[in-house]
Amino acid sequence: MTAPHTPAPAAAPRAPVAVTRVDGSPATPGDLAGLALYNYGHFTTLRIEQGRVRGLGLHLRRLADDCRTLFGTDPHTVTGLTDGVRAALRRVARAHEAPVTVRVTVCAPDTTLEGPGTAAPTALLSTRPAPAAQAPPLRLTTATYVRELPEVKHTGLLGTLRLRADVRRRGFDDALLLDREGHVLEGTTWNICFWDGARLLWPRGRCLPGVTARLLRDAAAGAGVTVGDRAVTRAGLGALRGAFATNAAFGVRPVASVDEVTFAPDPDVAALTATLTARYADVPADLL
Repeated sequence: MTAPHTPAPAAAPRAPVAVTRVDGSPATPGDLAGLALYNYGHFTTLRIEQGRVRGLGLHLRRLADDCRTLFGTDPHTVTGLTDGVRAALRRVARAHEAPVTVRVTVCAPDTTLEGPGTAAPTALLSTRPAPAAQAPPLRLTTATYVRELPEVKHTGLLGTLRLRADVRRRGFDDALLLDREGHVLEGTTWNICFWDGARLLWPRGRCLPGVTARLLRDAAAGAGVTVGDRAVTRAGLGALRGAFATNAAFGVRPVASVDEVTFAPDPDVAALTATLTARYADVPADLL
């Protein structure tokens, strides 16, 4: 039995999110209606710093691929969409001196219960301040949940946000998702990798191919860290020595524990954490 976790304190009230069109004008109720009522769309989240974005090409490719998957759009339409997004991101960069996290959401304004209509998909942008400092290690608990169409970063977030709210009421920071056989997949809105003492391992399974995860994997290999893929099970977590969550907003974040398994901050883990954090920070960012 593990000791009960103390519920986290209530978060401070958050300011309303401002949403704009690709051209920079405020989004109208008509722009948002299809997304709000039917929640059919996809997105990518990236961090802009000094007019640059790590993995910009990967983020734009994700938008293009997911647009074809959800909307069946032709290459010309997709190219116009991604070109417009890049121009919009340049405007955001000019308007913000400090680092900013941007979510680009693609939806069809004429979506109904019948599905998306004939109108070309459009992109909406929302911004929030980027995390300024390294957050403390995550305390996770596992949950059996496989996202629908997990290879796509879609807007169907009900399941994962419900899980996150539930585990936070129980004193954890977030949930680690498992399939029905107990295999580790991903976090609610982030990827995860593990260290077994010799290799940095990404769990095999159906999950989102994260941009930050790919950048970190390449950066770690370039630093001489052995990387690989392996099926990781809930039962096998105790044999691993470290774990790291990754996404574009916070980069690399250590994991302190998963359920009753604690990843002790020994010198080797601390050194690896410093290496991964530094190598990710050194990933060349693309000019908008």
